[in-house]
Amino acid sequence: MTFTTDSGKLGRVGVWTILLRAAPGAPALSAEHAETVAELDELGYGTLWVGGSPSLAEVAPVVTAARRIRVATGILSIWQHAAEEVAAETARIEESAPGRFFLGLGVSHEKFTPQYARPYAAMVDYLDALDAAPVPVPAERRLLAALGPKMLALSAGRAAGAHPYLVTAGQTAEAREILGPDAVLAPDLKVVLEPDLERAREIARAGLAMYLQLPNYVRSFERSGFTAADFADGGSDRLLDAVFALGDADRARERIREYLDAGADHVALNVMTADPGSLPRRQWRELAEALDLG
Repeated sequence: MTFTTDSGKLGRVGVWTILLRAAPGAPALSAEHAETVAELDELGYGTLWVGGSPSLAEVAPVVTAARRIRVATGILSIWQHAAEEVAAETARIEESAPGRFFLGLGVSHEKFTPQYARPYAAMVDYLDALDAAPVPVPAERRLLAALGPKMLALSAGRAAGAHPYLVTAGQTAEAREILGPDAVLAPDLKVVLEPDLERAREIARAGLAMYLQLPNYVRSFERSGFTAADFADGGSDRLLDAVFALGDADRARERIREYLDAGADHVALNVMTADPGSLPRRQWRELAEALDLG
């Protein structure tokens, strides 16, 4: 199985990060961020996922800074941005970079969203509004953050597919069964490139702890057989080993293959380090070389 970028709509492997976006109100990326986006493009990654509920104003300069790589929101919160405005901005991005932008949408979490209510119905209404906009966002340019069966089914029926966040290879296989053979399945995979396993788990726990405070993820894990003991103290070894690639780049390659074999079309690599505020450029280069993306 190849990891090259020409496979499918998103390529086999991408990068997921909250660190690459324009500053609020800025018309372009900083010089460092523009250089990093260009490098990811040259390294051969298929898609750059701009994480952390970005606005499209923050994402549009990322698209401009690249030549080939696709760019996707991972994800845009439907509660924070009006559908008609999102549709208009998506059309502007598409005009400037045809075929290189995907609109990843999600319902976020109740903890972060005061108006959170009836998330499935809210997503249906939002998709209806995107369809009814003066310039609609085509279903094939949309991806939904989906964990449960209903949202996964909606991803297959009203979007190009699903972008499940914080899932195991087993959950990826279950998602493929629900989506059917044709919808895009693009889970994220968290990666800690650290050969010392105990140190790798320390970094992983520091990154995972926040997510284990969010009921959506806890319920998703519980459906897969994890229990309260797995959620304590930043996550059990069993949970960490299921949702992270821990170790060297060869181990990451093995874990990526597990997700692809489980039915993923694309794996978005979310690299975590001991310094979460610094761009992991060395790790991205190391992974690209190990995966032979060029």
